[in-house]
Amino acid sequence: MVSRPSSPIKRTTSASIPVSDSLQRQAGTGVIRKGGVESRLDVVTHDYVPPPKPEVKRSRSTPATSRDRFITNRDSETDVAATLDQMHLNPKSASPGHTARLVAATGVPLNRRILGYHEQPPVASSSSDSALAQHREFARPLYAQRVTALPSSIGATKTRKIPTQPERVLDAPGLVDDFYLNLLAWSTSNTVAVALEASTYIWHADTGSVSQLADAPEGTYVSSVDFSNDGAFLGIGLGTGDVELWDVEAGQKLRTMAGHLGQVATLSWHQHILTSGCGDGSIWHHDVRVPRHKVMELLGHTGEVCGLRWRADGELLASGGNDNVVNIWDGRVGDVAEGSRGSAKWTKRNHTAAVKAIAWCPWQPSLLASGGGTNDATINVWNSTTGARLHSLKTPSQITSLLWAPNKKEILSTHGFPTNALMVHAYPSMERVAEIRDAHDARVLFSCVGPGGDVVCTGAGDENLKFWRIWDAVEEKGKKKVVQGEVGGGRINSTREGILSIR
Repeated sequence: MVSRPSSPIKRTTSASIPVSDSLQRQAGTGVIRKGGVESRLDVVTHDYVPPPKPEVKRSRSTPATSRDRFITNRDSETDVAATLDQMHLNPKSASPGHTARLVAATGVPLNRRILGYHEQPPVASSSSDSALAQHREFARPLYAQRVTALPSSIGATKTRKIPTQPERVLDAPGLVDDFYLNLLAWSTSNTVAVALEASTYIWHADTGSVSQLADAPEGTYVSSVDFSNDGAFLGIGLGTGDVELWDVEAGQKLRTMAGHLGQVATLSWHQHILTSGCGDGSIWHHDVRVPRHKVMELLGHTGEVCGLRWRADGELLASGGNDNVVNIWDGRVGDVAEGSRGSAKWTKRNHTAAVKAIAWCPWQPSLLASGGGTNDATINVWNSTTGARLHSLKTPSQITSLLWAPNKKEILSTHGFPTNALMVHAYPSMERVAEIRDAHDARVLFSCVGPGGDVVCTGAGDENLKFWRIWDAVEEKGKKKVVQGEVGGGRINSTREGILSIR
């Protein structure tokens, strides 16, 4: 048995371990030989001591650093990358408990963008929206487009071009410049009546001829005119409060209906009933068939009545006055006595100026439009069934008259100072479709639309009547199509041939 050579390390029972000189030399060189295998150790002999930084001397006025004290600066890109890596909510790298606490505290899902420009629409729930879907299904037929429906102007973003020059101009010397009067009317027989001071003239649009119909009594003037529904008769209101009835074709006065205490600024017909509005705020129904013509009196205005319109079916009557009030009356007269009085069905006080412009919609009878004077300049559209105001539009100037388009969903308004304009608005969006600025040299006071529904006649304080082609004529079955430009004698753009005179 061969004995093992003794270890170079001497074992002792003391706490310290003795090291031989050979092992100490090997450790110093970093190589330890054991059993023929060499292993190298990285031995750190000294601790690292950083070199001292030189002290920079600066003045008191020079800041210690050029960094902004509100914007954090990093010394290296490594620090920025490390910070961003710590801020990233990655469930694989971040602590699950810390991430869960952040999600619970902020209420934001883990992988959702915090800074988003648009909020995602909520997902519709079939259980919560079932009632709404059912109501929409029930209301769908109400909004369906009928085959014979009028062209709609909903969402009209483009303006429509209309001629900015009138097709005809008639000189009307003596046309009174008074906001409250109504001195222009156009009948279904295509004749235009205009009052010039104390005289009333008839202009025949088919032939272009002019004839004088009536003269007011000495000392008074004509304050209003209006044709009957068939165009055979003309009502003339006077400044004395009398109302005259004239046969247009025969040129004869049939009767004079007296009783008002002030000027009759407005008239409106329905069948055999001629309604007049007086300066004292009263409204009278005259039955032109009977000797005692006054069959009812309507009291609801404290100022002069300057706007009056019957609805086409005769069930409702609308009035506007200088007291800034719009009244809607029950038009069914029935069997009444001489002293009968009526009360308004609806009274609207939303206007802040005199209401002269009153117009019923021909294709939706429940709609009534009203326009206010200078201090109001607002168009309101009312539902005569419920009394609700459906639309309101502020305009740049005084509103003197309103006309609904007979064959299109639009409404025309005429204006006084400062624009003296004609404006066409789409319905129900109330967007401006077209505008003719400075249509007259003075404020546009009166307007009426022809029986064809395409030409509008306007009168102004500049003593001119102008005819504008605003809409297109609708061709009826079995009738000759209306040719563009046949306004008065068939002459196209007669303004180029000179201005014709009414007198």
